Amino acid sequence: MTIGILIIAHAPLASALRACVLHVFPEVEHSLYALDVTANEPPQDTLATARIMVEQLDGPGVLVLTDVFGATPCNVAQKLVDGVHSKLVAGVNLPMLLRTVNYRHESLDLLVARALAGGSQCIMQVAVTAPLNQTKKPHDPIHHDHHQ
Repeated sequence: MTIGILIIAHAPLASALRACVLHVFPEVEHSLYALDVTANEPPQDTLATARIMVEQLDGPGVLVLTDVFGATPCNVAQKLVDGVHSKLVAGVNLPMLLRTVNYRHESLDLLVARALAGGSQCIMQVAVTAPLNQTKKPHDPIHHDHHQ
């Protein structure tokens, strides 16, 4: 059995993240749910829907991922998880989600560690300089560094 994953995030982020994951891992359709939280939905209604989704994610545990710590989706999720059979990680991003889906057969505690690693290790500054094999085009401006 695999750990179920529930994304609770501001609309339409949860559904968009799920769609991205299903593009890569279509087989996880029944173990990955998304709950988009709209601005006008009362938190108690969101919590009720989330509880139904957790019950439907039949497995040894549920990992709940939210977008922003302290925002409504996270506050709802905090009322949902018990810290034993369900755990919560805030700051969901696509690399984090792909990592958790890829390792969903591990224990809930290991999956939390994978989520945290996937989310943070995939954040990096990417160089903006042209690769060495690209040459300047004739219309590119010439850049001079002036030293004083």
